[in-house]
Amino acid sequence: MAIHRIGRRQTLRAALAATVVAGTGIGGIGGARAYAAESGGHLPPVPGMRGDRLANEFWYVLDDTTLFHRSQELDDAYTAIRTYAGGLEAPVIAAWSTRYNQPGYPGTFRDWVEPIAEQLRLLSEVQLGVVDRFYRRRDPRLVTAFAGFGQGTLYDPRRPEPALSVHTMNGEAGYHAWHVYARAMALLGIDRRRWEEIGPLVGFAWALQSIAKPSTSSPNPPLPPRTVVEQAAYWLPRGIERQDADFQSYPYPAGTRPSPLG
Repeated sequence: MAIHRIGRRQTLRAALAATVVAGTGIGGIGGARAYAAESGGHLPPVPGMRGDRLANEFWYVLDDTTLFHRSQELDDAYTAIRTYAGGLEAPVIAAWSTRYNQPGYPGTFRDWVEPIAEQLRLLSEVQLGVVDRFYRRRDPRLVTAFAGFGQGTLYDPRRPEPALSVHTMNGEAGYHAWHVYARAMALLGIDRRRWEEIGPLVGFAWALQSIAKPSTSSPNPPLPPRTVVEQAAYWLPRGIERQDADFQSYPYPAGTRPSPLG
């Protein structure tokens, strides 16, 4: 039984890694065209856009829904979390990191986030709603979306700030915050399986961005395929509990260095 599980994991990892490479346009013109048609052929073209069309649309709508034009209900949830924790990112990360290094974790962290469970439930509903709008459950194309996000290959001229025209993480603490929120929601039983599935993608994108150090304002070249596959092989099978140790490293994952391409 254990051998069967390992075999399935290796097969999935290889398939997802291959999808990531295909999404960068590597592997032949015919394959790239077929992939492009599958990814975003139903979406209208955007002059000047670079990178996977579907991934660009996904990140654009996610930002629009959770940041630029968020609902009053979501804004109220952010305010409640900010009031409770003292902020939306650094204080939440600190609360998690402190408890991780003390006896009683993860229960102590679950207890700490319990008072904001209602707000976290709304955040989960909103974010997963956007994911489900564009991707099926366990959709390999979502891996490509996170790969493009991490490498900075998704250039979208529709973004409201020219200096942030690339869909990629802005700021060094963003991936840590996303991991901590995913961990909190999983511990509270809020869409636990979904966040356990998305968690490795967050780490994967963090690793790629740490290597590529992409520009936020202009298109970036993709990383070498071997680098992407190596990071996919490490992160995609990695459980959210094991990622806790990975995210103790700051600002980059242990063992990664910025690429000369960045």
